[in-house]
Formats: sequence, C-alpha cells, structure tokens
Amino acid sequence: MPENGDNKFMRRCLDLAIRAEGMTYPNPLVGAVIVYNGTIIGEGYHLTAGKHHAEVIATDSVADKSLLSKSILYVSLEPCSHSGKTPPCTDLIISHNIPKVVIGTIDTSSKVSGRGLENLVKAGCEVIKGVLEEECRRINRRFFTFHEKKRPYITLKWAQSADGFIDRIRPRNSPVEPYWISGKPERVLVHKWRAAEQSVLVGAGTIRSDNPGLNVRYWKGNNPVKVILSRSGRLNKYLIENETNGTIIVFTENTEEDFGRAEKVILNRTTPSALQILDYLYKSDIQSVFIEGGAEVINHFITMGLWDEAKIFFGNTRFNEGLKAPVIEGKPLSHVNFGTSRLEVLHNEAK
Repeated sequence: MPENGDNKFMRRCLDLAIRAEGMTYPNPLVGAVIVYNGTIIGEGYHLTAGKHHAEVIATDSVADKSLLSKSILYVSLEPCSHSGKTPPCTDLIISHNIPKVVIGTIDTSSKVSGRGLENLVKAGCEVIKGVLEEECRRINRRFFTFHEKKRPYITLKWAQSADGFIDRIRPRNSPVEPYWISGKPERVLVHKWRAAEQSVLVGAGTIRSDNPGLNVRYWKGNNPVKVILSRSGRLNKYLIENETNGTIIVFTENTEEDFGRAEKVILNRTTPSALQILDYLYKSDIQSVFIEGGAEVINHFITMGLWDEAKIFFGNTRFNEGLKAPVIEGKPLSHVNFGTSRLEVLHNEAK
C-alpha cells in the first residue's frame, strides 16, 4: 500500500540521512527534502560535523530559489536554532520564507529541545511534527541515548556455536587467532557495524587470544576508538602503540606499564566497571560503544542491564565443549539467515 505524501517524503529524508551513518559524530544524522506541488525540487543530508546541515544543502540544491516560498521542507530532525560551527537552520528557513515545515522528530538535546520549532512557529511557518517519528528516532538512537540517558548507546555482539559456546578450549601455545563461527559475509557486515560506532570495547583476554584488528578494513568508514578492559596489563604493546584511531586501556588495578599514545584509565574498586567505563566515554563525548567480547565483559554488561541492542550470530557448527556463550533476553528486532549462521538482533525493552 503506497504511503501518504508526508510519509513518502519523510522516508526519503531517512534514506538520505542514513548515508552518512558513522560520519557525523557528534552531530546527528539528518536528511531533508524540499517539495513543490508534490515534486521534490531539492534534497540533501548532513555529511560531517562542521559542514553544512541537511537543510542548507537541500535549499542550495534548488535551482529556482523563488519556488522556496511556495514549497514544503521535510526534515527528519528538528532544525537547529543555535549558532555553532554553522548558523542556525531556522534562520535560513525563515529567510527563504518557506511556509511549511514537516519534522520527523524533536531534537531533545539541550541546545535545541523544541526551540527550533518555536522559532519557526513565531515566524509564521506552519509546522507539523512526529511524521515517522519512531523511525526518525531509530536512526539517531546513539545521539538520543547520549543526550537523554547521559551515556553511550550500547551494542553487544558475539557469535556462538550451534551448541552454545562462544569459543573452544584452547591448548597451551595455540595460535593467536579467532575460531571462526561465521563466514566472510558476516565479517563484512561486522565491519560495516563498526564503521557506524564511535568506539569498540573488548577484554584483554580477547586481545591476547584473537589479536583482533577491530577496524573497518572490509568496509569504508572511520575506525572506532578501541577500548580495552584489562586487569594485568598483559597486552600486545606493538599493536597498541601503532594505532592511529585511538586506544583507551581501562585497568581494574593500577599499573606502571607504558602503552605509548594509548590513554590509561584506572578504575576504582567500589563502582562496577561498566558504570565507570560508560561515564568515562560519556565525558569523552563518545556516543556509542560496540562490545565485541569476551564473554566475561559481555556478561558483566548484561548482568548490569546496561545494553540497548544485541547482535548474535548462531553458527551451524558444534564445539561440544568450550567457553559458554552469554545468555540474554530481549525483544526481537530482526533476523537474517547466512550460509554458515543465523543473525538475531534483540532490543533491551527495559532500557
């Protein structure tokens, strides 16, 4: 069944906005289209922080600017009303006499929080809000979680064997490499996911046993900041010292080890590690964390109830014995079948 006009054009805003996923931090993803007599005459999306916002790119793309005063602007997020690295988008809209603005969802960050909408209404614009609101909030779930809950958006990811193990029992002196449960298509997808996140967290045990790159070499985008949780500090110094995308090493005990450019964070013993890590990332303006292992780290966040989304690959092979996979309950969001595994995505309704 075809969508009505407002939904159809807002859907286009979402399609545009998601193209920049992972590239706009600390700014949100925003898409905008300008419609005249039912036809799109201009469109755009925010590309990266410090550059033009979606509304500016959309208005600039309109060939005949005289049509703006007879058009409708659709935008997935409330236009900004403050000056930062760029001027307020509400001023631009008002200066072009755009008579009607349709907004997907309100920007709940402290700098906007409804003031953009108020400015437009005061200037005489007709404003409609809440069109495909759930989907508009979904694409900016990291941005909204950061500003509303004062912590990063938390995604858990792991792969487990058909009989429920996350890893095999490793003999002494076994190769430092992962036991693959999923196939190459799944690994490409994981790299795509990493490109959308600001940080990736693993335990030191995962570093020692798998020596993971934790980058986006199979995808185009920014490498996330590595966050490594360690007790002993026994890590591959060469790997860490030669990182270019940033590494934060979180220790549960004080250490004199030198890890070059990596940031060292020492946790206290009275507050759960998960809370301290999330607080540090929040204060570092990191809006999302992608937790890839190991089982102890993932279980710690599950036990604390600190997760928003879980992405789990269920492999076809059996290990018969090994390290037990985490146990989690959540609302199913989606599932995909691959040749060597099945992916299930869960949402934490309690958060």
